[in-house]
Amino acid sequence: MADYFQKFGEYGQSSTVFTPEDLYLGQLAGSLERVHVGTTTVLDHAHASWTEEGTDSCVNGSVDSGVRTVYAHAIHEVPGAWSWDEQIRKLQSMTKDHRFNSDNGLLTLGLAYDGFFNAPDANISALWNITKGANLSVVTTHHLGGPWGFTNSPTALHSHGWLNDTIPVVFSHSSFMSYKDAQLLRDTNQYISTTPESELHFGHIHPHANNIQDQASLGVDCHFTYSSSMVNQARLWLQTLRAERYADTLDKWQVPINSPMSVEQAFYLITRAGALALRRPDIGVIQVGAKADLVVYSTDSPNMLGWSDPVAAIILHADVGDIDDVLINGAYVKRNGKLMFKDYASLRTRLTASAKRIQKVWAETDFPALEGFFQNGEGAPVGPTVEIDTLRGNGTGY
Repeated sequence: MADYFQKFGEYGQSSTVFTPEDLYLGQLAGSLERVHVGTTTVLDHAHASWTEEGTDSCVNGSVDSGVRTVYAHAIHEVPGAWSWDEQIRKLQSMTKDHRFNSDNGLLTLGLAYDGFFNAPDANISALWNITKGANLSVVTTHHLGGPWGFTNSPTALHSHGWLNDTIPVVFSHSSFMSYKDAQLLRDTNQYISTTPESELHFGHIHPHANNIQDQASLGVDCHFTYSSSMVNQARLWLQTLRAERYADTLDKWQVPINSPMSVEQAFYLITRAGALALRRPDIGVIQVGAKADLVVYSTDSPNMLGWSDPVAAIILHADVGDIDDVLINGAYVKRNGKLMFKDYASLRTRLTASAKRIQKVWAETDFPALEGFFQNGEGAPVGPTVEIDTLRGNGTGY
């Protein structure tokens, strides 16, 4: 994670390298990836709000993809980006953008903000006035805690009065959560978004978040580094939590006699729980009055033959290639295994060229050695981890 912040995050060189065209292509391709893997709704913590043109490009990419998007526009202090006043004016103008209030309801506007723990009260009050005045659909923030800092905790937001309202607040990660924070989530019916592969991949793990899964949903985070499939995330989280609970029993020199987590619970976290985090009872469920968001799986592949429990078949056995159809708002966005996006061949060519140019910039950048992880005055020194050795004799295979 420290490496990510230095090289790839919003506070690095991204804002000076990505053009509005790059942002459009990335947003569109990333949104179509959601469709391809069977995700019909996404809460987007939209970091790439560095310029007005870039922000508009990201919104256009979401709209053109056809995926249901809660676009949480990020307000942040990025070197060389807009001033605070300019960002506020842009957010205000976005509240008047007709696309966020269209008849199909596929695009709604939210707020992403990570400064609750250290920003001036006047700034937080200004954001609340816009959030409440425009009835934004959601507020999302990053919370890590522990050695990482980033204490945008439920306690911090509650101190400003943001949790006791009808507007949902979603906390990404909440890896090092206190008991008080967990109780606040339950008392105010707010949710966290656990991102299993991200937390394992980047090293901020989840020592406490696993204890608050009754107020949790699952997410993907930085999908340029690993799978974006929500089913894959649910499968990984299921086996991770099983392993932790099994270890507790084995440490007592006892043999586990039951499974500590079911496939139904994993499936719930990527469907109904995600909808409840957004306070959207009309999605994440198949019932009269709900939005017609549907994913149809084929059972013809060898890994799906012989199934009896559909939830177990999806969570434990299904691949992305088993997804035949995806419908959002009753319209096909993927059919017979193919995206319905008409200009995909052109997008593929343009995105590939964009990616090669961007990757070349990073490959040629000489980054300094990491000496500490400090964000907004918080964080701890860096330290080494022991690397795995996969080779006999000399060398490790790393």
